[in-house]
Amino acid sequence: QVQLVESGGGSVQVGGSLRLSCAASRGTSCNGWFRQAPGKQREGVASIDSYANTTYADSVKGRFTISKDIAKNTLYLQMNSLKPEDTAMYYCAADLFRSCRGGDRTLTSNYFPYWGQGTQVTVSS
Repeated sequence: QVQLVESGGGSVQVGGSLRLSCAASRGTSCNGWFRQAPGKQREGVASIDSYANTTYADSVKGRFTISKDIAKNTLYLQMNSLKPEDTAMYYCAADLFRSCRGGDRTLTSNYFPYWGQGTQVTVSS
């Protein structure tokens, strides 16, 4: 078991930046960031495997960066050039044992077994 706590969400104007954090109660093997906007399905944003390889959704490539501080058991999502369509609840997710070298498969909503409670990001024009 692992507890995941997200932070760093907030309101920002178009073109602005935010950095989300996800603190884990123990070490994790791989992680992902997902988001869900009202009335829409949860979608994968980015993932990082146990070899630090990263995968991004096309909608955020070049704007978002996922990273992980293993010593702090903390996952990050740096979000730049934010757009109104980035508005959503953002969730971090984790696995404890798999390497998660699945590429785009890691961005499917049922890939990770452990989830945080989410942090809201609102981008206004």
